[in-house]
Amino acid sequence: MQNRPFTYLFWIQYLGLRYHGWQRQPGVKTVQGILERSIRYVLGHEDFTVLGASRTDSGVSCLKGAFELFLPSPLDPEQFLKTLNENLPSDIRILQGQKVPLDFNVIHHVVEKQYGYYFAVGEKPHPFWAGSLAYAGRALDIPLMQKGARLFVGKHDFRRFCSHGKHTDDFVREVVQAEISKAGSVWGGVLADNMYVFRVRAGGFLMHQVRRMMAALILLGKREISLEDISQALVSLEKSAFPPKAPANGLVLEEVVFSEATKTPGSPT
Repeated sequence: MQNRPFTYLFWIQYLGLRYHGWQRQPGVKTVQGILERSIRYVLGHEDFTVLGASRTDSGVSCLKGAFELFLPSPLDPEQFLKTLNENLPSDIRILQGQKVPLDFNVIHHVVEKQYGYYFAVGEKPHPFWAGSLAYAGRALDIPLMQKGARLFVGKHDFRRFCSHGKHTDDFVREVVQAEISKAGSVWGGVLADNMYVFRVRAGGFLMHQVRRMMAALILLGKREISLEDISQALVSLEKSAFPPKAPANGLVLEEVVFSEATKTPGSPT
């Protein structure tokens, strides 16, 4: 990156419904691909690099993610943000931007990520919610699911709660928060009483980990599995996935937290 010594951190949110995930891929529409196309138009050149803090899956949304922009010359983050937002589609928005030190790394300096999986129980929600709310069925035992969620807290081997990548050999992750509560008021609107969120926070996650954890909790809420089944899966060394994946549309990357040492004055908290 020596030929691009000016580094900027930007905070981003997007609705994942129309996109095949964050990462740029040939032949499909992705958030990174659309973002880079817009940046190229605003800058008038393609001498830049974009590095995302988290590669969300197809259909997954983001409330407060981040990406790093490397440039060969300086810019005004506030003016750039305004112009960029005017040229992005309505389902992608840049929230804030700032200059960061050259040694800042938007991937390596992440200390925590928080996901929320939003789901409805009972009456099927209005189709307009489908972009960021999953439907979990007519009846679920929510108190039992809340007990199940607490089983994920702590350091566990999550090999049965993830999709195995080619280079994945470390399945241990420490979850610092895992709970189910009423969704309440989010995204500037008030949700119905039958809408809930499974919120989970950790230093990092395995591929599809949150969606498989959520799927296990839904099966638990339907009483198709037990609390003991989840506990046993967390200590099992089997490689096969224990639950399926919950639908992607309920999953939202809610926050990315960076280490204090990398923050500059004015950084978002």
